[in-house]
Amino acid sequence: MSALVPSAVREISDGYAFTGPALDLGAVLLDGTAYAEAPVRVPLAVLNRHGLVAGATGTGKTKTLQLIAEQLSAQGVPVFLADIKGDVSGVAAPGEPGERTAARAAEVGQDWQPRGCPAEFYALGGLGSGIPLRATVTSFGPLLLSKVLDLNETQESSLGLVFHYADRNGLELYDLKDLTAVITFLTSPEGKEELKGIGGISAATAGVILRSLTLLENEGAGAFFGEPEFDTAELLRTADGGAGVVSVLELPAVQDRPRLFSTFLMWLLADLYQELPEVGDLDRPKLVFFFDEAHLLFKGASKAFLEAITQTVRLIRSKGVGIFFVTQTPKDVPADVLAQLGNRVQHALRAFTPDDAKALKATVSTFPKSPAYDLGEVLTSLGTGEAVITVLSEKGAPTPVAATRLRAPQSLMGPIAPAALQAAVDGSALAGKYRDAIDRESAYEKLAARAARPEAEPVPAPAPAGGAEPARERSSGRAAERTQEGGGGLLGSLMSNPALKSFARSAGTQLGREISRSLFGTSRRRR
Repeated sequence: MSALVPSAVREISDGYAFTGPALDLGAVLLDGTAYAEAPVRVPLAVLNRHGLVAGATGTGKTKTLQLIAEQLSAQGVPVFLADIKGDVSGVAAPGEPGERTAARAAEVGQDWQPRGCPAEFYALGGLGSGIPLRATVTSFGPLLLSKVLDLNETQESSLGLVFHYADRNGLELYDLKDLTAVITFLTSPEGKEELKGIGGISAATAGVILRSLTLLENEGAGAFFGEPEFDTAELLRTADGGAGVVSVLELPAVQDRPRLFSTFLMWLLADLYQELPEVGDLDRPKLVFFFDEAHLLFKGASKAFLEAITQTVRLIRSKGVGIFFVTQTPKDVPADVLAQLGNRVQHALRAFTPDDAKALKATVSTFPKSPAYDLGEVLTSLGTGEAVITVLSEKGAPTPVAATRLRAPQSLMGPIAPAALQAAVDGSALAGKYRDAIDRESAYEKLAARAARPEAEPVPAPAPAGGAEPARERSSGRAAERTQEGGGGLLGSLMSNPALKSFARSAGTQLGREISRSLFGTSRRRR
């Protein structure tokens, strides 16, 4: 390192001299000068310790996500990105050289070369450009759905009772009409009688839930609930050549429904948590998940919901998954969650109002002490593409706080053309698997058939404690169907009959009647 480099920069740089594989974020910035000889990096092995990317609007958070994502992909780590504004799709295309990019690369010592990443594009329920992502109502679970519907704790408890009843009585909740049918049944004289042993649902509470479901469906969100359900294992793929696939969830079409998409992102994490095996600390994560607009997840959340988030964040790192929460200020994230975020990238904050000044002071207090910087001053004077950074070292200790001029992404800094995006979606190997919705026999059809009989047959009694083994699939009918279709010869021919398939699905559901649920009430399945 040159003798002209200030000693403060040398000390900071020593804290980022890692020996293992790492991502290059930028160069140390001191008094407006970037020192290319002092790179700021983050070890690949600590990215399962989670992180926070924060900063005011327009300070470069999205480009930071893109910078980290493309380097992870190049190192063989799959990435998930939520694209709220529709400007992250450029990660799939090589960047465009220019004077500003060349100047930034020279300042930070970057060998900039245009390069895109292998990418898949998704959309919630097909609302927008992307492969449709759907989840069944039963797998989504009562806790997450209560968050989407903005229910209070009493209503949340009643919805949990509805799921419990449906699980134990073979009433599959695939879409919103299934859930509506079960709630309507349970508030009928016959349904109330069946609930006597485990509680009940008041007409007023049922009315609130039903109105919320109707509103949700009228907003177009009903398209998200149904089948085929997305398998989160798709997010863990690598492309030919070993690069990690960047999964981009296109969300511009549902920007006005923030509670839906923020809760859906939590469903993805909950599903990954319950399905992935324990692996401890790896040399690189299995997946890094960027949770944009994170404040929407925590706003108005119930105590049970926050506890489930905290526990998921705490435990999912041992499954090899790292989470970066992206928001404006650290105070948007509950303290119990913030305490688990070992890697910090803080872009500029503004202090135009007393509330802004209070938020700035709170942000400064969350960083380690820094002899080199007055953080309150630095955080209000950072330019676009600059940030204050501290990460975990390879030994798990916080690195020195480093004001950093960040590298320029090598992929396109902006959206790709709509035609190119659509071509990528149409050409995906996953399009045929998830594009077309299906509607199997489920609670709605079963209750309608029951009502149509002259004398309605009673729903089978719940299995006794310690009886039938809990189902390990979201629908045990799926497991039965897979077994049927895998058989050959006479058995295979018989099981290709739709009527026998329907019977086998129903029988399988009854044999594994009680669905096993996780922290968020999401159902478990076997991959």
